Amino acid sequence: MLKTGAGDREAFRRLLDRHLRRTVAFAARVLGNHAAAEDVAQEAFLRLWSHAPRWQPAARLTTWLHRVALNLCLDVRRRGRDVALDDVAEPLDPAPSPLACIQVRDIGRHVNTALAELPVQQRVAITLCHYQGLRNTEAAEVMGVSVEAVESLLARGRRTLRARLQALLPDLLGEE
Repeated sequence: MLKTGAGDREAFRRLLDRHLRRTVAFAARVLGNHAAAEDVAQEAFLRLWSHAPRWQPAARLTTWLHRVALNLCLDVRRRGRDVALDDVAEPLDPAPSPLACIQVRDIGRHVNTALAELPVQQRVAITLCHYQGLRNTEAAEVMGVSVEAVESLLARGRRTLRARLQALLPDLLGEE
């Protein structure tokens, strides 16, 4: 980050390579919209570039980046929902895929749908801890809440997800 602050474009490129995919994934899970998530990630990295000369390592870079991305996601949610061309369903590939791939995709879709139905704070906590790999303390810092609040949000979110997905389990696994 210090090299990026000094204008080293290669150092910035390494930061992009290391963190862009996870930032987009985080924003996509929070927003439920991949195109908007890419916009959020782009803006987050623009802010990283402009903030780099003033960087003071008081927090881990990943914590700072997640906080910036979360704030941008919340701004997008406040502005309302626009339907972008990227949100229109792509035509399905006519090539057949193995049953296992279909099941994995269906399970992922159901998990993502159930995750999207959670209250925003629970969704953010689960996304930060389970998908982004942050510790509860880091997630609490990103979210601006206590560690206990993150743990409570995680417990409630997991309970809700388990209840919503439990009923679908036989259908997803093709059991009678």
